Amino acid sequence: MWLFFTLATTLLWGIAELFYKKGSHEDAKYDHLRVCILVGAVMGIHAVFTLLTSDIDYDPMNLVVYLPVSLCYILSMACSFFGIRFIEESLADPIENTAGAMCSLLCVIFLGETIAPGVWFAIALTVIGIIGVSYTENSSEVNRKQRLGKKLAVIAFLMPFCYAFIDAFGSFLDIFFLEMETSPLVGINEENIELVANISYELTFAIVGIILFAFMKFKGVKFELPKQKDKAIAAVCETAGQLTYVYAMSGNGAIAAPILSCVCVVSLILSRIFLKEKLTKKQYVFISIIILGILMLTVIEGE
Repeated sequence: MWLFFTLATTLLWGIAELFYKKGSHEDAKYDHLRVCILVGAVMGIHAVFTLLTSDIDYDPMNLVVYLPVSLCYILSMACSFFGIRFIEESLADPIENTAGAMCSLLCVIFLGETIAPGVWFAIALTVIGIIGVSYTENSSEVNRKQRLGKKLAVIAFLMPFCYAFIDAFGSFLDIFFLEMETSPLVGINEENIELVANISYELTFAIVGIILFAFMKFKGVKFELPKQKDKAIAAVCETAGQLTYVYAMSGNGAIAAPILSCVCVVSLILSRIFLKEKLTKKQYVFISIIILGILMLTVIEGE
């Protein structure tokens, strides 16, 4: 069954990325906040459902204890939601998926870990790909600066990188929070530690969503739920994928991880088919290099 859940997670997250982009609009100033609100709502519902249906004695103090990690993940997603208002999903997603490589580097820098030569090669590939993609931004074939203005174009292009770094830092913190020996989480054991962390993250996202909704009401910004269908579908797929991810990794994680890293490939294909996104030939070349580096890194670390 782990293979089924792995494929389901890959597809669900790929569909989520498609609908995140489909539901985001350049001229809608607060669209990225609308996405955060809906994701928070769906995750909050899932967290409450989990608490009601699972045999777990959850201590609310974990909301505070796990807050640094939760905020990293939430902020990284907010950066992603802002960025895809202006840039192609098929360009943003591969860059965002370099978070794993960045987390490996953080472990080397701060924990003194040693990594295999193959991992260094995979990281080097992703760096080459990123430099190449960045170079294409100045190409005459990419008219983002002319369309958005130089300042907004640069900010929008930086958002996937902000996602990757902040998400990587959250994953780095999770190394301590998800180990029984070092975790400060309250009332945990080997069986429920990941569930407690996930509930804390989802409830925090729900609280952030409520705060953002209140902010939009204060600003007089309309939030017409019937018009947020694409965002709602993305939020549901995101949360459903998070649920199946747990079962996918509980089976054969060494094989599941490389498959899950193909989310950016699924996203690229779906964006090309349904959103009619077109990149330049150079962009496709460098994105392919990034994806190759991500796949190599995942396979090597899963061995």
